[in-house]
Amino acid sequence: MANAFFEVPIATNEPVLSYAPGSPERAAVQAAYAEMKGQVLDIPMHIGGKKVTTKDKIKITPPHDHKKVIAKYSKGNSTHVKDAINAALKAKPAWEAMPWQERAAIFLKAADLLAGPFRAKMNAATMLGQSKNVFQAEIDCVAEMCDFFRFNAQYMTQLYAEQPESAPGIWNRMEHRPLEGFVFAITPFNFTSIAGNLCAAPAMLGNVCVWKPAETQIYSAEVIMEIFEAAGLPAGVINLIYTDGPVAGDIIFSHKDFAGLHFTGSTKVFQNLWQTIGNNISKYRSYPRIVGETGGKDFVVAHSSADAKEVATALVRGAFEYQGQKCSAASRAYIPKGLWREVKKYMIADLESIKMGSPEDFTNFVNAVIDKRAFDKISGYIANVRKSKKAEIVAGGGYDKSKGYFIEPTVIETSDPKYTTMCEEIFGPVLTVHPYDARKFEEILEVVDNTSPYALTGAIFAKDRAAVDLATNKLRHSAGNFYINDKPTGAVVGQQPFGGARGSGTNDKAGSILNLLRWVSPRTIKENFVPPTDYRYPFLGED
Repeated sequence: MANAFFEVPIATNEPVLSYAPGSPERAAVQAAYAEMKGQVLDIPMHIGGKKVTTKDKIKITPPHDHKKVIAKYSKGNSTHVKDAINAALKAKPAWEAMPWQERAAIFLKAADLLAGPFRAKMNAATMLGQSKNVFQAEIDCVAEMCDFFRFNAQYMTQLYAEQPESAPGIWNRMEHRPLEGFVFAITPFNFTSIAGNLCAAPAMLGNVCVWKPAETQIYSAEVIMEIFEAAGLPAGVINLIYTDGPVAGDIIFSHKDFAGLHFTGSTKVFQNLWQTIGNNISKYRSYPRIVGETGGKDFVVAHSSADAKEVATALVRGAFEYQGQKCSAASRAYIPKGLWREVKKYMIADLESIKMGSPEDFTNFVNAVIDKRAFDKISGYIANVRKSKKAEIVAGGGYDKSKGYFIEPTVIETSDPKYTTMCEEIFGPVLTVHPYDARKFEEILEVVDNTSPYALTGAIFAKDRAAVDLATNKLRHSAGNFYINDKPTGAVVGQQPFGGARGSGTNDKAGSILNLLRWVSPRTIKENFVPPTDYRYPFLGED
């Protein structure tokens, strides 16, 4: 039995490799990509440590080459949902009782496996299945996921170490128990690291999980499970199922042992799930924890003192990296009219130099949007701009789905700060710019705050410090992650804990101890070393 107070290795951010021509990491990813592209995988569900297949096979195709089949996954039904719940609850007593350092070791090992022998495979899977260029894949599915595992292990030790004060003759202790029941993790397509973290963070603290990923992320989800299993995660702790959302929801949200929801996805879906949980509240053993990161309509505000080139670069990167399919992507910008002429010139020059195509070609900055539904939605917004008298396309605007779901990075200029594309979440490579009167900077900050129901990320560009201070205060509740002279994307675990409020979620800050606090239920233990033997207190004595 361990009798030491263990300290996990100090967490540091995983270095992002360059993938420059001639580098070994570039060659390794290219080889892995070519090998995986040439296969048609049969992807099973993972329930109770077993690989579960069904006769209902669904094809997986790359977004950039939708006629190419790279895998088929086994679609599950209600039976598999029940089996996953039962497997999780069966695994729970032993997993909960496992010493914390053993749980930590599993995920620390997973991080090192990911950074080492699985690095090329994980990157290739994300590039192929989700159409990310190698850099966008690297910062997501390798660096950020490693960071989640390592920093969460460090935060877990910090959480357990916090103990209450004790009076003389008393020993007060605090233990942080896992939740009573199972956690349901619903994960998105756009970040492989989010998929890994949403099930792993609760599990690290002794919880058991049922995990349902987005259909368009199943290809890389399989690699995540492969890493978990290689790291020694016990059977049944995390169970990976591929079912329709309503099929899973009807069973899970009616189960008495449902203990928590860890969600990233659309605001509307999250609100519907919250309502369902509320309607079923009397069925549960305890009040479920509900943690969600949802939509965004992220902004960039430039002051007249801002540097035009800096603003242009931030907008090109912030709006168009990973085809704008980031919760944090810059989607609306407010730029003084005089400055906009210069910013627009720089942006158009940058966009003319950008190549678009398959991530297999490392010279492509932009790849495909995730699927046909996304393509149709995004291209519909662009088509409507062409009919509008309030807005015009100043760059891009082209799209083609004949081979892959390709949409050009598109910049829209509008005189109306309430124009549709300034207000509605598009989740694609579309940026709308509203040039404003530089004398009305404070007024435009009010517009920024009131335009969107979301409050995820935002940025202010200015050299004038008074302008920075004014924007920081005026936009206090407009973004959970606020950036000064930087693009509103690229939060790093341990540096910028991520999450927003309002319509953007519960702001429980993935990548910080705040998120882990949601997956434990504290118990206070008081021990009296010399219990009293007389009920009488001194005040009862007679004068």
